[in-house]
Amino acid sequence: MIRTPFVVNLAVLVLSLTTLPTGTTGELLAQAPRTTGHEHLGEVACVDVPPGEKRPEFGCFNVGTVKGLLFPKAAVYWHLRAFGSRQAADAARSATGIVVEEDGRVWLSEFGARDAAPRGGEAVAVIGPLQLPAAKSYSAVLSYAVMRPGDSSRVHTHPGPEGWYVFAGEQCLETPSGANRAGAGQTMTVPANVPMELNVTGTALRRAFALVIHDATQERGTPSDWKPAGKCGP
Repeated sequence: MIRTPFVVNLAVLVLSLTTLPTGTTGELLAQAPRTTGHEHLGEVACVDVPPGEKRPEFGCFNVGTVKGLLFPKAAVYWHLRAFGSRQAADAARSATGIVVEEDGRVWLSEFGARDAAPRGGEAVAVIGPLQLPAAKSYSAVLSYAVMRPGDSSRVHTHPGPEGWYVFAGEQCLETPSGANRAGAGQTMTVPANVPMELNVTGTALRRAFALVIHDATQERGTPSDWKPAGKCGP
């Protein structure tokens, strides 16, 4: 049998493809588009993490609590400030302030009148007014949440108002009154005793502070039988 130049060249080409170096094959595979996904977290509630226990990567975690708060007026504001060091934040903190280290910075939360901002640090946000129900004294619980798009909280209520400051991502809060949305650098509030479901929308990881000020004799939050209508959906 006589081989033509075309057949010989074709055989060489096939041989070169079948003996492609391993490194080249890996580079070609790396260029192929890949998709990643996750199981959505539902029924998320803010929880305490016991001392010494590693905090999960995603969820909502109570990071600071102060009890025995007394306010001369029912309308309270949450002053959020950032400091360059824990020492500086502690020096500026009042007896009822909360200092935490989250999201790569040191944060001081103080509560009171709108014009009662603490000194020092960088003023980041004033959240409120938070309208307090009548009580002999109050507790304030600060939480930090890291949640992914598609994650959602449990349907619940709080016996006091709740406020948020969003570091990154987007959130949508559905209540019987409708849907309210906030993105990075924005704030949000909801009155006491309102059933709600918080949903993470958009495409980015959502990181946020949440603060609940409530009657000190009651739990921070409880599940609710209210059924959301899906108004935070696409």
